[in-house]
Amino acid sequence: MRKRDVLTPIGITLGFIMLMLAILFKGGTQGTKFFLDISSIFVVMGGVAASLLINFKTEQIKLTGTVLKEAFHQNDHRIEDLISMFVRLAGRARREGILALEDEIDDMEDPYIRKGVLLAVDGIEPEVISDIMNSEITAMEERHYQGRAILEKAGEYAPAWGMIGTLVGLVLMLNSLTDPATLGPKMAVALLTTLYGTVMANLFFIPMASKLQTKTEEEMFIKQIVIEGIIGLQSGQNPRTLEEKLNAFLPLDSKNHAKSATARAGENTHEA
Repeated sequence: MRKRDVLTPIGITLGFIMLMLAILFKGGTQGTKFFLDISSIFVVMGGVAASLLINFKTEQIKLTGTVLKEAFHQNDHRIEDLISMFVRLAGRARREGILALEDEIDDMEDPYIRKGVLLAVDGIEPEVISDIMNSEITAMEERHYQGRAILEKAGEYAPAWGMIGTLVGLVLMLNSLTDPATLGPKMAVALLTTLYGTVMANLFFIPMASKLQTKTEEEMFIKQIVIEGIIGLQSGQNPRTLEEKLNAFLPLDSKNHAKSATARAGENTHEA
């Protein structure tokens, strides 16, 4: 089961709490009622929805729910776990031959890794394996972009529709200049649509799109590690050599920890 990314809901909740606290400190509990206007919500939400329907195809709109779910989950793989797996597979391939890895394929949950190992077992040339698996990365990046683009566009449209709602409110306000007592309340209501659009764009749509872009980059990085591991298996690299090669992908602190662990293991072997 995939782990949930708790930072996304925490960030959204924190943003709303800070906004509500600012309203309470400025206007008190009575002031909060002035920040709720159903017609302003309809203008922003309806306008954004209409713009997205015009801008995107049906297939892309259907991806919205799936894309939003991705922002609340972490990527499946840790680099350290991938390295350990490929080192183990490389050791077995060296002992029993590359065909022995065929027994491992059915137990691999990730279809990308499973496909790569199957290509290696089939004896496909490393260059061909690299081309095939990089093509999948390119296709994945395009799919992710298509889904992320919906949120990016929503982030652009929300403030614009907020301004449109404000302009509508100002027109209605100017039509009632004969009653000066209503100017203040009507101006406040008119400005609410701009507030709603800006908050939605900067607290939800744009940050979520950026989060998804970061996750795509992380997944592409992980898949590059998989490619290097698969090519190492196919070419029969020594497990220690493959481990050193894959350790280059580790963050600096993890890399130093891995070197320390390797050094300790070497000292223990020497003492024995």
